[in-house]
Amino acid sequence: MRPMTALDTRAVHAGRADLAGLGVHVPPIDLSTTNPLPDVELGGACYEALATGGLPVADGTHVYQRLWNPTTGRFEQALAELEQCEQAVAFASGMAAISACIIAAAAEGRRHVVAVRPLYGGTDHLLATGLLGSEVSWAAPDEVAAAIRPDTGLVVVETPGNPTLELLDLARLARQCGGPDGVPLLVDNTFATPILQQPARFGATLVVHSATKYLGGHGDVLAGVVATNEEWAARLRRVRAVTGGILHPLAAYLLHRGLQTLPLRIRHQSDSAQKLADWLTTHPAVERVYYPGLAECDPLHLIGRQMSGPGAILAVSVRGGLEAAARVAGACELITHAVSLGGVDTLIQHPASLTHRPVAGDAKPHASVLRLSIGLEDVDDLRVDLARALDAAAR
Repeated sequence: MRPMTALDTRAVHAGRADLAGLGVHVPPIDLSTTNPLPDVELGGACYEALATGGLPVADGTHVYQRLWNPTTGRFEQALAELEQCEQAVAFASGMAAISACIIAAAAEGRRHVVAVRPLYGGTDHLLATGLLGSEVSWAAPDEVAAAIRPDTGLVVVETPGNPTLELLDLARLARQCGGPDGVPLLVDNTFATPILQQPARFGATLVVHSATKYLGGHGDVLAGVVATNEEWAARLRRVRAVTGGILHPLAAYLLHRGLQTLPLRIRHQSDSAQKLADWLTTHPAVERVYYPGLAECDPLHLIGRQMSGPGAILAVSVRGGLEAAARVAGACELITHAVSLGGVDTLIQHPASLTHRPVAGDAKPHASVLRLSIGLEDVDDLRVDLARALDAAAR
């Protein structure tokens, strides 16, 4: 196959190079939970390789689905190509992926984590409570280097941040981490996707996605994935094999299929989000709009330099506080009041009450803030629905 340089081409063809040789046009789905063993010696060697984080032995067996699955492996290969990383490791959810990274770092005796808020509420809660035996130091973006200790195993950030879309300079953060030989920088890239941002290009070691969101894109699959280097991938596969967090092959198939339309979806949704953000800044019921496509929300000028576009998530602060925000969410008719994001339909939710409910009070989003994930609907229809809901709240 010819080299694939354009992102759109890679999104369509990544992980599919061998299909013509197999005589099929779409990837096969392997649902086997167990696999025949050729003999005791080779079966044992295959088990040893997979259980300790390696990849399948040539001419060997996959042994057992908890260790590895070829359909899941195809999705991993494709996502790694899009993120410009050596390998990727897929998990049953985004939180399983984050947890595996923390466990893998702790297994090396590095239980301390430096984290920059805002983060997804589940990640924030996991770090703040130390449920996995980790200890966290919260730091401002320019204080990361000072917060690092000899036992720091990860620096965890999210950009754009959830839910108010703060942007972080990844190259600057990577330098604070000590560069390639320093503390691994973990970047949650869920909001941006590899279409708009590839954190590994700016020094990130671990690129995490809640693949439930844009990668799947249709609200019908739960998954997580980490794109990284060969060494870290082996460590994560070892954790996954022991803890049983591997992504199911049916979900992997849906995600691999979702990647083919990812560039088209992201660009269309981002275009609509920009139009809505511009309009919302003029609405009398809106106190503030959070969206990277607005100049005041990109003070470091990262759009066009680190990100190729501002994305399809925006947040608004509604005049009138919690009561008004609740009325807006409840008054939407076309837009669905629900958690999650990245699907083909537009969603609205109140982060402080839902996804960020367990976050500490001084770090929780303001009660007036609503987050919107813009879908593929006609932007004028979305504007009419939002205008009706905002007007109802104002009354």
